[in-house]
Amino acid sequence: MTFASTGLDPDQRLARERFAAFADEHLVPHADAWDAAGELPPAVVALLADHGYLGAAVPVGHGGEGLDEISFGMLCEEVGRACSSVRSLLTVHSMVSHAVARWGSPGQRERWLPELATGRAVGAFALTEPGAGSDAGAITTRAERVPGGYALTGHKHWITCAGIAGVFLVFAKLAGEPTAFLVERDRPGLSVTPRGGALGTRASHLGDVLLDDCRVPDDARVSRPGFGLTAVGASALELGRYSVAWGCVGLVEACAAASLAHADSREQFGRPLREHQLVQRMLADMVTAAAAARLLCRQAGLLRQAGDPRSVQATWLAKYFAAGAAMRAADDAVQVHGARGIGGDHPVQRYLRDAKVMEIIEGSTQLQQITIAEAAYMFRARSEPDRAPGRQWSVTT
Repeated sequence: MTFASTGLDPDQRLARERFAAFADEHLVPHADAWDAAGELPPAVVALLADHGYLGAAVPVGHGGEGLDEISFGMLCEEVGRACSSVRSLLTVHSMVSHAVARWGSPGQRERWLPELATGRAVGAFALTEPGAGSDAGAITTRAERVPGGYALTGHKHWITCAGIAGVFLVFAKLAGEPTAFLVERDRPGLSVTPRGGALGTRASHLGDVLLDDCRVPDDARVSRPGFGLTAVGASALELGRYSVAWGCVGLVEACAAASLAHADSREQFGRPLREHQLVQRMLADMVTAAAAARLLCRQAGLLRQAGDPRSVQATWLAKYFAAGAAMRAADDAVQVHGARGIGGDHPVQRYLRDAKVMEIIEGSTQLQQITIAEAAYMFRARSEPDRAPGRQWSVTT
């Protein structure tokens, strides 16, 4: 029992059923094959577009679905339950869509949002570099003013969907100020090198993006210089973190479902595996973790929907807890399955590899621990004078 529909309005319940049916029909049967092949077929992008899911973060007025925060989260959960590589595509594409919708000029919104909503262009978020991961301020890609626009030079690393993206949201320093640019794939000076062999999310078309005096026009710049990381990048990364958190809920659900089925059908020492107490402990932890992670994600979604600044901290909490829960659930799922769990013919080994990736992307577990602890001390300092003896406090409510 997951209490998955608790607190949802009728439209959200129907949306959840639709997302789950899509994942079960179109993603679950093929996810292992895509993982083994290391790529997603073009038909997957077309399916996501046909169902409106690539337009999840695009406003209705620009041809998108304009999903509310909870519905968007549930979409990420169901897709993440089926295939983390497809969820990764959905995440980064939505990050670019969100950045254009919120920070783009009227011309950029008019040009790019319909393209992103229909899948005619897949968006990729090009921030990470060989020497700049969690420390985004350390990027060395540079932009120089040239007649009619800008020239970009640099190296972006481990970029999700680089292999299939039609437009990149590239972050570079313009006169030392972090700045964001929309760069089309066919711009001279831009090249993509695929990167295979990743531990998890193997079918997400990872690649390096090389920019060698890549010229873009004046209207390629998103927002003003200096706002690249603090505004454009930060808001997109918050959406990405929120999406990944929900995807981790789906991953825990997948681990629980696979483990429950296996423990019910497998006999050891003369009785069903499900009757062994240590196995029951692992199953109980998975089910509980899924419910708890979902509640944290919903709290973050409601705060995001309300435009509450506490949503930032709530999203960090949700992603931190959900990613850790996914890793523990996947580890236990492999253990429950025994030798079958470490073979290549069962998805739990894919869940384990994908779960490890979740602890690193969109803010590593260690970075989140630091951020959450520091925020808790800040909140405690602000609330201490008003706090009666014994009164409880929360950093999000």
